[in-house]
Amino acid sequence: MFGVHDNIFVEDIVRYMLRSQKQGKRIKILTTPESFGKVKTAFEDMDMDIRFDCFLLFDECHKIIKDSGYREHISLPMDLFFACEQKALVSATPLEFTDPRFENFSVLEIVPTFDYIQNLHIVTTNNVLATVKKTLLDQDRCFIFCNCTDMIYELMSRLEILDKSAVFCSENSVDKLKKIKFNNVNDVWDESKMMQYNWFTSRFYNAVDIELEFKPNVFFISDCYIADFTIFDPYTDVVQCVGRFRNGVSNICLVTNTNPRFDIRSKDELKGTMICLKENYEQIKSFYAYATTNSARDAYKTLLECSPYKDMLDEHGRTSFYKIDHKINFNFVKGFYNNSGYLVERFAKCEMFNITADNESYVLGDEDLLTINSSKLIKEKRKAIVQQLELICPCQTEMDYQLVRDLENADKFIVEAYFKIGKSEIKRLKYSTKKIKEAMILADYNKRARGDEVQKLVANSFFTGQWYSASIIKSELLRIFGLVGLKPKKAVTSHTITDFFEAVKQEHNKKRGYYLIRSRIL
Repeated sequence: MFGVHDNIFVEDIVRYMLRSQKQGKRIKILTTPESFGKVKTAFEDMDMDIRFDCFLLFDECHKIIKDSGYREHISLPMDLFFACEQKALVSATPLEFTDPRFENFSVLEIVPTFDYIQNLHIVTTNNVLATVKKTLLDQDRCFIFCNCTDMIYELMSRLEILDKSAVFCSENSVDKLKKIKFNNVNDVWDESKMMQYNWFTSRFYNAVDIELEFKPNVFFISDCYIADFTIFDPYTDVVQCVGRFRNGVSNICLVTNTNPRFDIRSKDELKGTMICLKENYEQIKSFYAYATTNSARDAYKTLLECSPYKDMLDEHGRTSFYKIDHKINFNFVKGFYNNSGYLVERFAKCEMFNITADNESYVLGDEDLLTINSSKLIKEKRKAIVQQLELICPCQTEMDYQLVRDLENADKFIVEAYFKIGKSEIKRLKYSTKKIKEAMILADYNKRARGDEVQKLVANSFFTGQWYSASIIKSELLRIFGLVGLKPKKAVTSHTITDFFEAVKQEHNKKRGYYLIRSRIL
């Protein structure tokens, strides 16, 4: 068997073919769709016709549909595939093709005679991190599938298991993780690199044999709010991943949240949508072709470029049935994750697993954190954080404290303010950063009376590199001294600012004032 990949060239393939012919051996070539063109060229150089001289077998054929959304060239061999006299496709988890060229194909289904049904436990939750921590930690050598490198690194970091983890992913993701100083990462499976926690992206969902002397615990982790591409298809992904372990597994567990914004739609409905999009695209295309003015052509061209159906075309501008199949299948499975009940129901219909299920609910959920972190208005973000703190506090469990730390990551200042001055005071101050800082300083002053509160308050009101009028300086200093009940020994004037800053007198618009150069406050 001769493998063709990135570092194998046409000349290498030709040499292998010549050597096989000389030795009287059959030519057996294994290649990826992306490298198939090199194989085709090698056969042409040898004056051989793949269509008649070869048997073309497309293994793991469900990947043509599953990967068409991001692997542009995975369907490249298909035109030649249909031209071959001898051909077949094979998969343990086949999907339905809509390409009309499959209409005359016969389907051979091989049904196992052994009991292949396995137990699968589904844990739906509103907080993936908290549930993973509860479910995963202290497991003895487990294998975790999660199709997002950023999410994997975040989980490893937050769970504090970086030194106990190994990640297996694509070459690009390997480089990405190494750039952030995580080095126990590989693009091929290597048992010697195995750790207590072994993480796999979709690169390892298929075509990998993992032979172990023990039956591992296998986990699937998805987050519908971070990225919808982390969801698992029970009919393909889960079956394929479990099948990687040739000596079997001990336990299988899926941890995921659900998202009610994911539409539940049948495949027929999704196919109908695609038909409508195609009809609309073709109509606009016709208008563009027969437009009589440049302005009309520009308008129709813009509409064509914006059409969702444009993503369903191949590099030659032709309809790609495989991209359509991918879109339909992905959105169909995505609907499973609308709610926990429907998810369990759909997994049960797969008939590959015995399903048990639990639900873990927390005060602070993934949607709450997403709302907080995505808010562009700092006042609204802080209102949401204070609201969540009211629900969590007083902290009673380790998880409560973890949730508080999550909120600190979002905005440390407002969390500190909440514990120092409370919700009522924050609300009274209308979430003003300056006023809240003042209240926090005064709270410290009243609690400890340390004597440096005036300096802190001044530093909160005035900033280096800025000019302030004499009247503003005097009134603000008097206000600050009044807050702490301080009566200075000498009269307060605008010149008093030089006790706190290196400053020079400057006039702006005929107003006297000071330009602040450097703070004297340590």
